[in-house]
Amino acid sequence: MGHLRFAKLIALFISLLLLSSVFAEGGRTPLRVKHGIVASVSRLASEAGVEALKQGGNAVDAAVATAFALAVTWPSAGNIGGGGFMVYHGADGHATTFDFREKAPLAATETMYLGLDGRIVNNSNHAGILAVGVPGTVAGLYKAHQELGVLPWADLVAPAVRMAREGIPITYALQSGFASSMSRFKEYPASVRTFARADGSLYELGDTWVQADLAHTLELIQQQGKDGFYKGENAKRLADFMRDSGGIITEEDLAKYEAIERAPIRGTYRGYDIVSMPPPSSGGVAIVEMLNILEGYDLHAMGHNSAQTLHLMTEAMRRAYADRAEHLGDPDFNEGMPLERLMDKDYAAKLRASIDMDKASVSSPEEFANIYESEETTHLSIVDKDGNMVSMTYTLEYSYGSAIVVDGGGYLLNNEMGDFNPVPGVTNNYGQIGTAPNLVAPEKRMLSSMSPTIVAQNGKPVFAVGSPGGRTIINTTLQLILNVIDHGFNIAESVEAGRIHHQWLPDVTSIEDNAVSIDTLRLYEAMGHETRVRGSQGSAMGVFYDRDAGLFLGAADSRSGDAAAVGY
Repeated sequence: MGHLRFAKLIALFISLLLLSSVFAEGGRTPLRVKHGIVASVSRLASEAGVEALKQGGNAVDAAVATAFALAVTWPSAGNIGGGGFMVYHGADGHATTFDFREKAPLAATETMYLGLDGRIVNNSNHAGILAVGVPGTVAGLYKAHQELGVLPWADLVAPAVRMAREGIPITYALQSGFASSMSRFKEYPASVRTFARADGSLYELGDTWVQADLAHTLELIQQQGKDGFYKGENAKRLADFMRDSGGIITEEDLAKYEAIERAPIRGTYRGYDIVSMPPPSSGGVAIVEMLNILEGYDLHAMGHNSAQTLHLMTEAMRRAYADRAEHLGDPDFNEGMPLERLMDKDYAAKLRASIDMDKASVSSPEEFANIYESEETTHLSIVDKDGNMVSMTYTLEYSYGSAIVVDGGGYLLNNEMGDFNPVPGVTNNYGQIGTAPNLVAPEKRMLSSMSPTIVAQNGKPVFAVGSPGGRTIINTTLQLILNVIDHGFNIAESVEAGRIHHQWLPDVTSIEDNAVSIDTLRLYEAMGHETRVRGSQGSAMGVFYDRDAGLFLGAADSRSGDAAAVGY
């Protein structure tokens, strides 16, 4: 009976919300509203962001509220123990980015994961306590709020505190996620206590999930800002936990962590401005490079996902990912990265000249391969009543990160150290890469594919897009942009359209199931492209400002069952 009463209360709560808010859960028709939209992978989190907008907050305020709520409602990727990137573009033309990527601890070394034989020991760069990087999320959200937010910090964290303390309903996505990850959780007592019932059994659909330890940590952050995570009680708890578990993150690591405001990557494409994330994200540079290559072709005339369009996208992807591996890393450790050359229109013309219109190029490990990067990330896109936009992607790396919950803290730790190149100098056909820009070093930020992007025109933001998906993120974001600009899709059609991915090595194109016809696939393969069919690629979120109609449009990817665009 208790579960039934709770379900009725939730239904009543949703009904009341609908009196002042509207939401759309995937589909080809975008949500259309007059005041602002939040699109995220969790409807409850999107609602927290919209509530901030209703209270007079701007897009950054809504991003802070949504991100903290996701740490409660979407623990596979939403987090306070991970890191990510935020891109902001104001209606006044001001654009900036916030880098809160995780960092290697002070005690990290270039060969810390290698045995005496020079090989990685027990997948230790991805699994276990040594895979944890110094978290950046709280610092990044706090810095963005300090620079651009208008509502009180405590008010923005409050919804997350409330949901963690009072509980949220177990959805199918949560129930299935907990069940599939329980074998990993069982290695860590605090993780089992967090993701299983008190008797150790699995949560079931409709159960109420209370996270008291996480609520307490969020209250520290609510009351003390950044210091609530990086100093005092939580810092000591995390450092003690790391020491007792064989980890190397210390209170000094936490106290020294700073998010960085960086100038955005800028490019142009068919009269639009591309505003994206700079290194240590590789997304902005790669997207601009690929758009520059593709600008020389009439993709609209060739048709969306035609064999010829797929061929040209693949060839652009192949070249940009090779450049990514050779040149990009943490800018604070790599002076002289040739960003301007990689994004130069003349350089793109030279790359374009190397493309055979009828035949696939060949990738080679003598060039550059790409290491594995988990696809479990999350993205949110926001537009407020004034037309300011935020595109933000953050992550724990694997689904549920390291699977390690901090005892007494209630939050998961990332396993982002796996995004560094683990074996210096070793690059091979299997996807391992050993180029210098992304080797492990103390306080270095690992290279990322997260690609939050805003497209503008005449100094005003038009649409914001991004997606999770590990190494596929860059190409998913590219296709979202092409779908709108070249193919005339609305933002929902762009989000729902089928996707492909090629990353130089392995030399194979992954294509979403049912994304193209059998005839198209045969024509594409006849050019020499090796293919494989995959399930869903990414889970994109997009918002669009239709200035002519005076409406905001939003879309949440139906590839994720709990996703929703919410507006008012």
